[in-house]
Amino acid sequence: MIFLTVGTQFPFDRLVKAVDEAIEKGLVDDQVYAQIGSSEYKPRNFEYVEFLQKNQFDSYVRNATGIISHAGMGVIMMALEYKKPLLVMPRCKKFGEVVNDHQAAVTEKFEELGCILVATDKDGLHRGIQKLKCFTPKPRLSNPAAVADRICSFINNLQD
Repeated sequence: MIFLTVGTQFPFDRLVKAVDEAIEKGLVDDQVYAQIGSSEYKPRNFEYVEFLQKNQFDSYVRNATGIISHAGMGVIMMALEYKKPLLVMPRCKKFGEVVNDHQAAVTEKFEELGCILVATDKDGLHRGIQKLKCFTPKPRLSNPAAVADRICSFINNLQD
């Protein structure tokens, strides 16, 4: 089962519609279940709910064979924790989906590290769905000491 989630803060009709169209075109041979938030677009080709309780959400992530999502840090970190293949589509400022393109910057780095698959448009999403089944995410290696050093350096530079 592929779990599609758009988060809870904003709708993401572009992503929900692209997945629905992929299923309609026969590009998805797995069952899809989704948490679509307050989307105006209502899928015709898969089951969905607007919102899930945290324990239900966690269960869908744990049981999914793959995840398709917006590029929120919470779902990225959760997918990595459970070693789940993740295909993300960052929300874009130009479509009024976010106020800046921070999700694109986040996904660029995680994709570079081999942790996630990224699609920026419908065609890319359709190609990414084909890769999702055989994608094995590389583990994220955290380095808290390096993060602390960068923060200290930043703070010290503010004092200069």
